[in-house]
Amino acid sequence: MNRREFVSRLAAATALAGLAPSAEAAEGRRIALVIGNGAYRNVPALLNPPNDASDIAAALKRLGFTVSLLTNAGFDEMRRGLIAFGHDAAGANMAAVYFAGHGMEINGENWLIPVDAELKRDTDAANEAINLQSVMLQVSNTTSLGLIILDACRNNPFAAKMNRSIATRAAATNGLGRIEPVGNVLVAYAARDGTTALDGDARNSPFAAALLRNIEASGVEVTFMFRNVRDDVMEATRNAQQPFVYGSLSRKAIYLAGAPAAGHEQAVPPSPLPVVVSPAPQQTPLIDPALVGTWEIMVPSGRGQSRWIWQIMGDGTYKFHAEPQRSARPHEGMITAANGHWTLHATRGLSGYSDGGAYEIHDALAVITGKLGTGAWKRSAE
Repeated sequence: MNRREFVSRLAAATALAGLAPSAEAAEGRRIALVIGNGAYRNVPALLNPPNDASDIAAALKRLGFTVSLLTNAGFDEMRRGLIAFGHDAAGANMAAVYFAGHGMEINGENWLIPVDAELKRDTDAANEAINLQSVMLQVSNTTSLGLIILDACRNNPFAAKMNRSIATRAAATNGLGRIEPVGNVLVAYAARDGTTALDGDARNSPFAAALLRNIEASGVEVTFMFRNVRDDVMEATRNAQQPFVYGSLSRKAIYLAGAPAAGHEQAVPPSPLPVVVSPAPQQTPLIDPALVGTWEIMVPSGRGQSRWIWQIMGDGTYKFHAEPQRSARPHEGMITAANGHWTLHATRGLSGYSDGGAYEIHDALAVITGKLGTGAWKRSAE
């Protein structure tokens, strides 16, 4: 090798060595801005948003996000925080914004309300509130996922006191309006467009509580995670509040809390309507021996805790019952489970019921996802 060739190769290797760490760092970076506004100065305060924001920020940090937390932020603080976040988020793998507080639609646009807003007229929003469109722009330049989570659909006192500048304009409404994110951006509302969410009387709102129960579940694809949150909120509010997610991602599976266990990397996220596998009567259904046995989970409901019990037999049959029985209907059927995925079909007790999802076994603990009983099930002696 001559000197010229050696110098050329050395220069190339040096350049690659200098670029590689930064590229890897960019690919794995996770950035989040979390805002909880409760101490509003011109309308009654909200109890839970600061708690919700603090708890969500802690969960995101555990998931590897670099988090900026703002509590009871005014307009200038929110604006500066969003600008700084946008700079940090550019080129990151994931960028997330969580906002709890007042949010509203005014004349066809959605706004997040700082604690110092007065909003005496509808045209004041541009100078006193943060436009949701600007937030979506800040998370749009990621390599994997831009995520906005809004627990901001509460019954809004600003709307009632606001004067419209032009009589023919649409009035301010409660809740947020429908949106259509583009690219790799998802926007999750605590309650679907045009409806309001509950602040709750516990530490967290119903939506934040459901999000905290699900966001750190490993091996659950992000869109399926939000379906679990939806079901939890609807159960907790007796169907009074329905969370909704807007946006359309590619077929690539995205995980906030880690992909499924080694060997299952090619698994795709479950479809909204799980495929039912009904084995022929002569066949022995495929069942993971690690799942055979009795499993139970405590499930919160409007009437307190209930205990749900699954009995899974080695021949692929199962029995399910709950205590108290009113919390979930008992039923029996066939189940298949292998390679981290399961499906079932009820043959008695629930006409036409089917379910499916993912599972992981950790000794006496099973992390199971599905329409019925998503969560960490423990092995029972029953």
